[in-house]
Amino acid sequence: MSVERALRMIAGTVVLVSVALGTFVSPNWYWLTAFVGLNLFQSAFTNWCPMMAVLRKFGLRGGGSAGCCS
Repeated sequence: MSVERALRMIAGTVVLVSVALGTFVSPNWYWLTAFVGLNLFQSAFTNWCPMMAVLRKFGLRGGGSAGCCS
């Protein structure tokens, strides 16, 4: 699996889980959704996001051109 694909999968999962937690547990979980959204937004301009370093340490490599974080 490529870094880009794993990054999208992790971001999507965190957003879905945090929305569910915000709905059923506490509205404070929406801050996590906002954090992920802001991180994706800044990565569109900087072409960098912190999770990429983590994924590369786990041995994942780039796998083509993706709009974010390639």
